[in-house]
Amino acid sequence: MILKNLNFDEYDEHHSPRPDVTDFDQVIESAISRRGFIGGVVSIGASGFVLGSAAFPDAVSAKTDRFGFLQIPSNTYDTVTLPEGFEWKILISWGDPLWSDASEFDHNSRGTADSQKRAFGDNNDGMAIFHRSGRTVLAVNNEYTNRSIIWGNRKDGKAKTNDDIEKGMMAHGISIFEITPTADGWSVVKDSPLNRRITPTTDMELSGPAAGADLVKTSSDTQGKFSQGTWNNCGNGETPWGTYLTCEENFNGYFSSSNENYNRSDSMKRYGINLEDWGYGWAKIDDRFDISKEANESNRAGYVVEIDPFNPGSMPKKRTALGRFKHENADVVLASDGRVVVYLGDDERGEFLYRFVSDGRYSVGADNSDLLDNGTLYVAKFTDDMRGTWVALTPDSTGMTAAEIAVNTRMAGSKVGATTMDRPEWVASNPNKVESYVALTNNKNRGIKPNAGGDPTPVSGPNPREANVYGQILRWRPDGSDHASNQFSWDLYAMAGNPDVHTDANAGSENINPDNMFNSPDGMMFDTHGLLWIQTDGNYSNDGDFAGHGNNQMLAGDTLTGEIRRFLVGPKECEITGMAWAPDRRTMFVGIQHPGERGESHFPGGGTSVPRSAIIAIRCTDGNIIG
Repeated sequence: MILKNLNFDEYDEHHSPRPDVTDFDQVIESAISRRGFIGGVVSIGASGFVLGSAAFPDAVSAKTDRFGFLQIPSNTYDTVTLPEGFEWKILISWGDPLWSDASEFDHNSRGTADSQKRAFGDNNDGMAIFHRSGRTVLAVNNEYTNRSIIWGNRKDGKAKTNDDIEKGMMAHGISIFEITPTADGWSVVKDSPLNRRITPTTDMELSGPAAGADLVKTSSDTQGKFSQGTWNNCGNGETPWGTYLTCEENFNGYFSSSNENYNRSDSMKRYGINLEDWGYGWAKIDDRFDISKEANESNRAGYVVEIDPFNPGSMPKKRTALGRFKHENADVVLASDGRVVVYLGDDERGEFLYRFVSDGRYSVGADNSDLLDNGTLYVAKFTDDMRGTWVALTPDSTGMTAAEIAVNTRMAGSKVGATTMDRPEWVASNPNKVESYVALTNNKNRGIKPNAGGDPTPVSGPNPREANVYGQILRWRPDGSDHASNQFSWDLYAMAGNPDVHTDANAGSENINPDNMFNSPDGMMFDTHGLLWIQTDGNYSNDGDFAGHGNNQMLAGDTLTGEIRRFLVGPKECEITGMAWAPDRRTMFVGIQHPGERGESHFPGGGTSVPRSAIIAIRCTDGNIIG
């Protein structure tokens, strides 16, 4: 089996395969046989049950076109395509130096560990803009690096030296840098005192219920209070008090064991900590990534990390109260009484959707620095009557200590019977209405295999399709229009699909048509007008079930009418992820991640140049506001 082209989930399942036949088969058969629900979904494309006019009560009155652009067709070009009236330029690409004493990107060597420490990281993902006292800072996640590209100067595309391994390591983490407007658009300010690289070796503080617990103590940190580094940072969030939240997702793939007979714990198995890593080889240069030498080190990864973007000397904090799992993003809103609410998705097949509610209340100008350390973590349970409940994860409800809940959050969710979901990706809350959305990107195991903890994944509720390859966008509205309410109603804003290929539920919901179809919704963010921007990370084969989908793309959805339009198509083999707006809202920054991950792109340089992840700046040619 060729492993190098597997995605993260496929790699994990290769090492920790789920059983094909389980003791919950009867549950699945029962769910599939409930034709009153599932049959209705199949026969009418889900629109009659979870969509239709009831889902968009404002559709008739919303007569104004709020998009501001005409839809573009899908394509498979190796460039960025936008509607007429918009233009783009590169803001920064992988390897571009943030300081003038660092060397420019070398297409032959792909740099060294030292040059990468001083340059923009690889595979940019979530990002956020911060503006203070006339200065603008962009904070960007650098999720991972493509080994065959960063080590492409080696004949076999593998690391040959310790410096090769360290170079790959330094391409991970966070890039924080100042940007400024110029006559030609926004540009990076080299040598700004605000510029900073945060990497897998940066000192971090553990805060919240796991701090000081035996579960996080190691030989180098016997008090369990400090850790080193952050990596595989996917989505993000930002707080009302002006800090950046970066989310550790597929942290598990960097650990390995020098002892091939090492007996992994149940927790390691649930979180996908295996005897082999994904090929990065970090344990070869740092013993903390060897689970047979440091069994607790993996318990110190998988958190939301809070960073002050305007204080380069500050120490990032891992907020363990927000739980440990494969975090996608952290969507922060305020409850009616001022408490901070954070919505969180665990991006793995059959895992859960979470919510954190702080004990304290946010106050402008006050010290809000500990609000994310004290509060209650909840997990979502959905029912087929389009209702749902947030179940508190407490010692009483789980039989676990507060530290155990923070470290082994997935087990806590299983104990209270949380609903297994189709890979919860980004959560986005409407700024103009008390409602939230989550991208359920896909789940080929739905109705076929359990999740990593053995929890059943029946076809039901917000996950209505077996072997779901297209994904859907779930919407919920808390009771009383209060994000702190424990009860909510739900529906599906959209079910992605292909109406050119299918006539059943896989055709998608009624707001999906041959002109706007897509698969695997991932990144999502609202603009100030209430348009929901949707980014995809899906199958770009443009063949079979995905014929006509083209390259990955970004769309905008009107949540009043349900209409969805395609705004952007990315280059070959990329993912579109991460977005932010300039302070004047006249420029939108969008991430182009892993172009050419399978060798078929040379974006952005073209020709035979090395493909490089990048952030592009998009603006209207007439200078109007965008978003």
